[in-house]
Amino acid sequence: MAKPKMDEPTLFQKINRPPLAERMRPDTLSACLGQDEILAEGSPLREAIENDRLVSVIFWGPPGCGKTTLSRIIKEKTSADFIQLNAVTSGIADIKKAVAGASEKIRYEGKRTVLFIDEIHRFNKTQQDAMLPFVENGTIILIGATTENPSFEIIPPLLSRCKVYVFKPLQKEALMHILKNALTDNVKGLGAIDVRITDETLDLIINLSYNDARIALNTLEFAVLTKPVDGDGVKTIDNKWILDVVQKSSLRYDKSGDEHFNLISAVHKSMRDSDPDAAVYWTTRMLEGGEDPMYIARRIVRFASEDIGLADSNALVVAVAAKDACHFIGMPEAALALIQAASYMAMAPKSNAVYAAYKMAREDVRKLGHLPVPLVIRNAPTKLMKDLDYGKGYKYAHNYEGAKVVQQHMPDELKGRKYFF
Repeated sequence: MAKPKMDEPTLFQKINRPPLAERMRPDTLSACLGQDEILAEGSPLREAIENDRLVSVIFWGPPGCGKTTLSRIIKEKTSADFIQLNAVTSGIADIKKAVAGASEKIRYEGKRTVLFIDEIHRFNKTQQDAMLPFVENGTIILIGATTENPSFEIIPPLLSRCKVYVFKPLQKEALMHILKNALTDNVKGLGAIDVRITDETLDLIINLSYNDARIALNTLEFAVLTKPVDGDGVKTIDNKWILDVVQKSSLRYDKSGDEHFNLISAVHKSMRDSDPDAAVYWTTRMLEGGEDPMYIARRIVRFASEDIGLADSNALVVAVAAKDACHFIGMPEAALALIQAASYMAMAPKSNAVYAAYKMAREDVRKLGHLPVPLVIRNAPTKLMKDLDYGKGYKYAHNYEGAKVVQQHMPDELKGRKYFF
C-alpha cells in the first residue's frame, strides 16, 4: 500500500533538522554495527561499558565509524558525571574547568567523571600535558576520539595510560543495513516518505561515502529532500540523481595525516614488489587526492636508487626525468609522467645493494668518526705536502692494464671492509 503523500513544506518541517545522520545514531550497544571485534558479547570493552567499569581509552578510527556514537552510549550507561569537549573549539581553560569540576565531584560526592574529548589529536602537547596528572590519579576517566594515529598525535605519557581501541571502517553490509533502516524508520528516519530506490543505487551511495555512515546518510537525506515527487506520489531516486547530488567525488585525503603515509607506503611497496597495477592505482589515488606531484616524484627518485640501483641504472634517469616533467608542466599533465615512472620502477629488476652499502658505510662513519685519508691517495699540490709523503707511491690507474690497481684506499681502521655486494 502506498504511503500517504506528504507535501514539501511538511516534509522539511518534520525531517530537515537535525540531520538524518544525527537522528539515526544508535542508542544501544546492540544497535552499533561494524565494530563486532571490539563490541562483541563478552568482549572486554563491552563488559567494561555494561558494568560501568571503564578505564581511560582512546578510540581511533576513520570518520563516521561510530566513535562518537559509542561515547554517547557510554554517557547514558555510566553512573559517572559526563563532560564532553571538542578539541577544535576547546583549550587549556576548558580542560582546567573540567578537571576542577571532576575534583569537586570525587571529593564531595565520591562520583567519578568521564571526560570525552572529540578530535583529541587537535590538542597540542601542552594541552595534553594538562590532563596527564588527572588521568594518572583517576580524577578523570578519559575517552579520546581521533581519526589520526595515536602513536604520532598523542603524547607518549598520556598514551601509555590509555587503552587504544581501533575502529574499523564500516563495511558495505553494515552501511546497507544503516541506509535501509533510515528509509523505513517512521520516527527518526525517512519512513514517512514514499521513496523508491534500488540496492544498486544504495550501493552507489555507499561507494561515494568512503565507508563513512555520516556521509552516506546525509547524501541519502539530501537526495530524498531535493527529489521532486513523481505523478504517483513517489520519490524515485536513481543513480543519475545521486551523482547529480554528489556532483564530484572528492577523495578523502589528508596530506599531513596518517593516510598520507599509508598511501605513499603503498606506492613504495607496490613498486618494490614489482606490481605495476597497484603502483599505478596508489599513485593515482594520491594525485587525485591533491598530493603535491613533486613529493611523489621525490619518492620515486629515492626508490630508483634504494630498490633498483645498479640492477637497472636507467631507472634513476627515468625517475629524474619524471621529476623534471612535473616541474616543467605541472598538473594535470604531469600525472602521466609519474604514472610512467611508477610503472617503470615496478617492472625494473630490483637490487638494494646501493642502499645496503650506504647504510653500512654510514654506520662506520658515525661510529669511527673522521678517519684520516691514507697518504698514498692524498693530493700533493705543494712541496711541503710532498715532503710529508702526500701521494707517495701513488699508482696512476691508467698506466696499468685494465686501468686497475691495488693500493690502499680505505683508512687503516677499515682495511678490507666491504660495503658493496
